Amino acid sequence: MPTQSAYHVADWNGPNGERWVAHRARLDAMLAAFGEAAITAAALAPGEQVLDIGCGAGTTSFMLAGCVGSLGHVLGVDISAPLIAAAQALAPGNAPVAFRLGDAAAVSLQRGGFDLFFSRFGVMFFDDSLTAFRNLRLALKHTGRIAFVCWRSAEENDWVRLPMGAIKDIVPGTPSDPEAPGPFSFGSRDRVWRLLIDAGFTDIAIEGFDHTIPFGAGETRDAALDDALVMAFEVGPLSRALAGQSEDIRARAAQAVRAVFATRPGEQSVMIEGAAWIVTARNFNQ
Repeated sequence: MPTQSAYHVADWNGPNGERWVAHRARLDAMLAAFGEAAITAAALAPGEQVLDIGCGAGTTSFMLAGCVGSLGHVLGVDISAPLIAAAQALAPGNAPVAFRLGDAAAVSLQRGGFDLFFSRFGVMFFDDSLTAFRNLRLALKHTGRIAFVCWRSAEENDWVRLPMGAIKDIVPGTPSDPEAPGPFSFGSRDRVWRLLIDAGFTDIAIEGFDHTIPFGAGETRDAALDDALVMAFEVGPLSRALAGQSEDIRARAAQAVRAVFATRPGEQSVMIEGAAWIVTARNFNQ
């Protein structure tokens, strides 16, 4: 039975999805280098058919569409209605891209219809990763491949390590299953390798990718710190840890988190470190 996730569909269709839409521009700036690295690894060719898993508001779908050109096509799939609505509203009229609301692991897809499955930080949320990859592989062409970027461990990523470390004496943490669906469920290279092997993929490559992330934005250092604090409180694990806490606890947490962000460099953004895996694999040996 798949492990139940704290990241429920209802949440992505409610406040969490709405916050991601509201902060889309800043989140895209944070994730840009990671998405670009994964697209480079995907080695797209004009005319290819692509599935963008967990496409969000469509940023990567539009980039992929630019790579495959008018003879290709990109289908972006996401479980969040607010994000899919944003993607559809932002889509250029002549772009070879479409969007569908649904779980990419369960949505009906043409068998053998895709050249590439792509994801920028989407596959880690599958409730049953092995079943999802097995099902998705059936929709790949014989020559098809996958390319995705996923976070490494929480301890290697400042956007969670710093704020969660700052509140550890204010809001005690609770033990969690490192492989439960969530941002860091693919943090183990061995686990990712094992999942892809068991799902039937071959020619697997898993490479570390580290990059500085601009967290928050402002015209001054203080404004950037304030914005980084807002981002941490509204998007990510800190927002979940503080849900339902008293105003006193939230105020103490805000002071501690702002102080730890102040230890990082940056004038118009707080510059923090991010660590991910860039993963590629093929349907069959070529």
